[in-house]
Order: sequence, then structure tokens, then C-alpha cells
Amino acid sequence: MERKKEGEVARLMIELYCKKKHKHKKELCPYCQALADYVEVRLEKCPQGENKPFCANCQIHCYRKDMREHIRQVMRYSGPRMIFHHPILAINHLIETKKENRKNGKK
Repeated sequence: MERKKEGEVARLMIELYCKKKHKHKKELCPYCQALADYVEVRLEKCPQGENKPFCANCQIHCYRKDMREHIRQVMRYSGPRMIFHHPILAINHLIETKKENRKNGKK
């Protein structure tokens, strides 16, 4: 998945998380906005370039420990709910994950 699209998916997941967990309707709370900004910077500076795997499958962990834990919480919550809010993106993400796992020899 290209970095721009991965950033969009991450942003949507953060928005969904913030809306449901922090009750922010129109804008992200400062905590989630900081995470979204951090994710964007990390994606821009990724040493893998355009051949970047999903962060979960990456050998390089470039997120700070606190931000890594926050994005995990967001993805645990938002991941299963994405199928209801953004079904096409969720299905494409599942397909890309399967391709990547097959390429890396994972089941």
C-alpha cells in the first residue's frame, strides 16, 4: 500500500477512535491530533521508501514506545469497526495484508 493511502487509513482510524472514545465529533482531541501528526511524519521519513510494508510487518520500529502503544490501541478499537464505516478501505487493507503475509511467508 502506498504511503499516502496508508496515512489516510491511519487518519480515518484515529478519527473513528477519537469520535467514539473521546467524544470529539468534528475535530480530533489534542492527544489524537498529536498521534495523527506523528504518524504522518513517521510515514514521510520511513527508510523503506515506497516499498514500505505495513508497520506491523516492518523489521524497523520507528515509532516511539508511547506512540506505538497509542496507535495499537487505536487500531485494536478501530480495525474491526472499519468494515462498517469504510468498507472498501477495510477490504482493500485485508487484501493487501494477505498479499504481504504471503510474500513474507506468513500464514
